Amino acid sequence: MPPLASVMSKSARHAAYSAAQAARVLWFTGHYAYGRRLMGPLTEPGAAPYAEEFGPLDRNRLKQAFRALFQRDWENIETGRYKLPIDLRRPPSLPKLWRQSRDYLRDAGKVARRKAARAHSEVYAGAQKEKFPRYYLQNFHYQTDGWLSEGSAERYDMQVETLFTGAAGPMRRQALPFIRKALEGKDAGAARLLDLGCGTARFLSEVKDNWPNLNVTALDLSPAYLGKACAALGRWKDVTYRQANAEETGLPEGSFDIITAVYLFHELPPGARGRVAAEIVRLLKPGGMLVQVDTIQYGDEPGFDILLENFPRGFHEPYYDSYCRTDLKTLFGNAGLECREETLAFLTKVTAFEKPV
Repeated sequence: MPPLASVMSKSARHAAYSAAQAARVLWFTGHYAYGRRLMGPLTEPGAAPYAEEFGPLDRNRLKQAFRALFQRDWENIETGRYKLPIDLRRPPSLPKLWRQSRDYLRDAGKVARRKAARAHSEVYAGAQKEKFPRYYLQNFHYQTDGWLSEGSAERYDMQVETLFTGAAGPMRRQALPFIRKALEGKDAGAARLLDLGCGTARFLSEVKDNWPNLNVTALDLSPAYLGKACAALGRWKDVTYRQANAEETGLPEGSFDIITAVYLFHELPPGARGRVAAEIVRLLKPGGMLVQVDTIQYGDEPGFDILLENFPRGFHEPYYDSYCRTDLKTLFGNAGLECREETLAFLTKVTAFEKPV
């Protein structure tokens, strides 16, 4: 018997997709509202408000961009640019949802207390100082344990989806058509892709789901997150895991056709960005492609600039503002890459850079 999706009409498939996504958005929006209530205003009562550089948020445009993201996601799925995501092809596990929700809600109180105290260096202690660069040893987003525990890795995806009220997955997926273009005319089984800062491998899971024969390397500096990635990618072959700093991976020169970096560069200090860009150029084959996925920047969506300005004030993101002011064409151009294409997807920008032949 053929899969249900193949015999349903287009309108029925669209309705099923929309219903599933609406349920996800509602789920994550509820958790977001709870978390925001705990976090409180950007400034404490009685404190002077931040001086704002940008004008007010264009809320109508924000809603339009949110809806347009899901419409694009659906069109990409329906036209075969990528598959229906795994988490929409099967019913959710209610016990798993309960565990994730309970853990998120419990931890949200800790995050709020950490924000109120501006406490973001709890992980800068002991032996960790010898293993990781200083900029890495922070409680980014005020999250418990920073990047360094299994608990942090376990709750990370829930935190990210909640932050973006269910839009994180569709935003990341807008990189998949860029990968498809990079693989055109090539045998995917003979190509190699490196994901820098793979985290829990949510993105790499979608890459392998669409190109099972593609040889991928999952690289992350956190042993806990790399362990989570290993569990997520365990069903597929041709996966290599490497714990290393993206500034100096130790991987062979010119060994990758595609390199992806998903929400990595905004969490790097300016000097590290340049070093990672140089390492990317070293690792790419001539004609190879970098697919860079990260936050939109100032000026990309003028009505959203105030949202970007205030984000690092509500969450501990020490390098976010400088990233939003970085000229990516200059950053990667100075390293030796040429910009080929970019697209905006709600609060995310996907940019393709090529290493000249």
